[in-house]
Amino acid sequence: MTKADIVSKISDKSGIEKTDVLATVEAFMTEVKGALENGDNVYLRGFGSFIIKTRAEKTGRNISKNTTIKIPAHNIPAFKPAKTFTEGVKSKVAVK
Repeated sequence: MTKADIVSKISDKSGIEKTDVLATVEAFMTEVKGALENGDNVYLRGFGSFIIKTRAEKTGRNISKNTTIKIPAHNIPAFKPAKTFTEGVKSKVAVK
């Protein structure tokens, strides 16, 4: 599902113009991104949390030069679904 699909479905279900829905979805994504960039987690009860995960420093390999490289510790954005969200997916989506 793409952003355009989400905008279309929300527009169809709510009766709001697609341009207004698109602006709202864009604003939501901008706010979540901004919060994470400022070091704040975003909690949406019943849906999940957008959190910052810290990756520890580790040693990697440059295969083409056959050397080891040090990958520094860094933060990455992550999504942790709510328990009810996870249970709903488990019960409704068949295992492939």
